[in-house]
Amino acid sequence: MEFDLHKIIKSLNLKGDWTGLREVREKTTMRSARDGKPELNESDISHGVMIEVLHKGQIAYAATNDLSLAALQSAADRAYAQAEMMSRFPVFIFDESVRPKAQGNFSSPFQKDMNLMSAGDINHFLVDICNTLKVSDKIINTTATARIIDSWTRFVSTNGSDVFQEYNIIATDYVATAKDGNEVQKRSDNGSFARSHQAGAEVFDIESVKKRAHVVGEQAIDLLSAINCPTETTNMVLAPDQMLLQIHESIGHPLEVDRILGDERNYAGSSFVKLSDIGTLQYGSKLLNITFDPTRKGQMADYRFDDAGLEAKKEYIIKEGLLVRAEGSTESQQRSGVPGVANFRAASWNRQAIDRMANLNLEPGDSSFDDIISSIDRGIYMESNRSWSIDDYRRKFQFGCEYGKLIENGKLTKTVKNPNYKAITTQFWNSLKAVGDASTFQMYGTPFCGKGEPNQIMRVGHASPVAHFRDIDVF
Repeated sequence: MEFDLHKIIKSLNLKGDWTGLREVREKTTMRSARDGKPELNESDISHGVMIEVLHKGQIAYAATNDLSLAALQSAADRAYAQAEMMSRFPVFIFDESVRPKAQGNFSSPFQKDMNLMSAGDINHFLVDICNTLKVSDKIINTTATARIIDSWTRFVSTNGSDVFQEYNIIATDYVATAKDGNEVQKRSDNGSFARSHQAGAEVFDIESVKKRAHVVGEQAIDLLSAINCPTETTNMVLAPDQMLLQIHESIGHPLEVDRILGDERNYAGSSFVKLSDIGTLQYGSKLLNITFDPTRKGQMADYRFDDAGLEAKKEYIIKEGLLVRAEGSTESQQRSGVPGVANFRAASWNRQAIDRMANLNLEPGDSSFDDIISSIDRGIYMESNRSWSIDDYRRKFQFGCEYGKLIENGKLTKTVKNPNYKAITTQFWNSLKAVGDASTFQMYGTPFCGKGEPNQIMRVGHASPVAHFRDIDVF
């Protein structure tokens, strides 16, 4: 008999004030080539149901990948029993508004159906990209990888929620490693798996990707003879592919309300931000405008409803530098009393949802790339994250990039290898001097954001223009 979540919820003997069933089915396919030869072809499928019960103000969970009615009834009973036990020692008492009624559908946008490409087609494509990356005998290693995810979620509840969301996600990574004597340099296509989007087979347009791959190979060779990044305090311009990580680590994580409340302190860390800072903290210069926007089509974390049933919409997190809203789900909003967003997200059927950033973007300014560069007498331009380190409170950080250029007398000049920078979060964002216009705005993502106990690996999107920061320590 076909598994039907609507029939299941009607057939279960449910107790408590509210019950929700979240079914998740996900297929992940990895394909890769190394040095012009296919290396990896594998797929895995995960399918199960999470049952949530709200009872006496407490929310409890139980999950199963046994989809028989008996197993689902057992999970519902376990969740109810946990909620009953928790109600004797409440830390906080929730009301039913933490699970609003939600009805609707969502599907990822795409231009070309992935079903039009066979496994062989993708393997041939990856081999071709490896060969394109090898622009010289000094390229000693090339890799081309595609991670393809087909995922759908069905959510029904006793208060009438009925949501179906399906996602087509593709993440690619193309890397060239160059060697000359003892010098080894690696260059990638905008950073490790930074090209992660909701999309279709248009991602594998051979001509456009080969053009990018050729540049990646040429820049890897260029880095072999490049000068080291100077150590100085200077102007710094970050490309959108590095702004990806800068936004993620120093804005996204410290503004998740569960961190501010201390929930993540044991594992993923806490935050320097306090609840009283929301509405008062000048997080950055007046040029800093950060939005939470799961509605941006094609971005990695595009969705219509979060896993609490809250409908997603674009919200300013930071407006003209002022912290105006945090990334708190319906649960965190009730606990904290501060405004939040639709960011209650679970990584799979066997994980409970927690506060997670989704699409977090720096809105464009009004400066062209040429305007920004020509305004700088001395500085460094950096692309593509290579390494990062940030403290548990998200206050002090140090990031490294793959590729850089000196800026001298308003022009990009010598290539710079091993470019790094360090700063303190609010000082850094208050040093923001110019933000690129829409012509410099680019959209990236990461499929590997870790948080939670047990751990959850979440998909996140970040879009940004280029950005100019003054008085930054580079080395």
